[in-house]
Amino acid sequence: MSAPPERQVKRPWHRYLACPICKSPLNWGAAGCRCTNAACTAEFPLVRGVPVVINEGRSLFCIADFTAGHATTFVESGPGAGSRRPSRLRRFIPSNTRSVRYGGTRRFIARFQGTDQLVLVIGAGDQVFTGEGSANLICTDVHLGAGVELIADCHDLPLLDGTMDAVVAVSVLEHVADPQRCAAEIVRVLKPGGLLLAETPFMQQVHMGRFDFTRFTDLGHRRLWNHFREIESGLSCGPGTALAWAWQYFLLSFSQRPTTRKYLRALARLTAFPLPWFDLYLKDKAGAYDAASSFFFIGEKLTEPVSDRDIIAGYRGLDSPR
Repeated sequence: MSAPPERQVKRPWHRYLACPICKSPLNWGAAGCRCTNAACTAEFPLVRGVPVVINEGRSLFCIADFTAGHATTFVESGPGAGSRRPSRLRRFIPSNTRSVRYGGTRRFIARFQGTDQLVLVIGAGDQVFTGEGSANLICTDVHLGAGVELIADCHDLPLLDGTMDAVVAVSVLEHVADPQRCAAEIVRVLKPGGLLLAETPFMQQVHMGRFDFTRFTDLGHRRLWNHFREIESGLSCGPGTALAWAWQYFLLSFSQRPTTRKYLRALARLTAFPLPWFDLYLKDKAGAYDAASSFFFIGEKLTEPVSDRDIIAGYRGLDSPR
């Protein structure tokens, strides 16, 4: 099998690349990127034309894994996991997840069509964003997926301060070791008034195996983004989805054999796929905020953080003061 072709990823945003160690500008050359700080001079390679710009001293990942072509994060288990190519069986199995809010990543990105604004997509994975107009997307991940143009660890984003107009972090913050540090990095690279779209789970079982760390309540998610004025927020997948996931993982608990688990997963989805449809009805119910599968947040960067008192005043669950 021939090696994948190198990607032509040198885009207008390359001039905003920064050393993830000292945050100084990077020079991009034919062999890779080099820090311009004489006291640092860190170097970062290109792999298939994609710059691998990671602070190895503070990251779970090693540059050598990318240069050697080793797997990084995608040895998955759970809903949506397994081979990156769906099996013939899975194509006929209904999903156990239903999003009920905000329209998703592509709708958010679409608002930047026809502009020269820079949109940073963290955790792009194998998604390939097409038809997004002239929005300048910087698709990053710690997995060299089909649409990834920059290998970057969110704990130390390799971008200069205040250079991004928007950041997308969907299904990312549960997979990082230090969500608060990643949130601070997102704040750092955004321009004043920059926009954020984040979606993070609350009631979900472990997925992506060892790279799964944290869950957030609705208020916990709002607290994570306290440097943003809320534009819109709410549950993205409700209690029905959470219950469907729980049923699937309950059945999967009975076996460790891959073949058996494949059929248990199919059984779980065939018996529970109606549950997420209830989320369309439950999405505005107070109780849904105490039992949702995941939450989303769209916000605008502030100069000062929102106070914790104001955050807890926004509780929307069943135990709200009457």
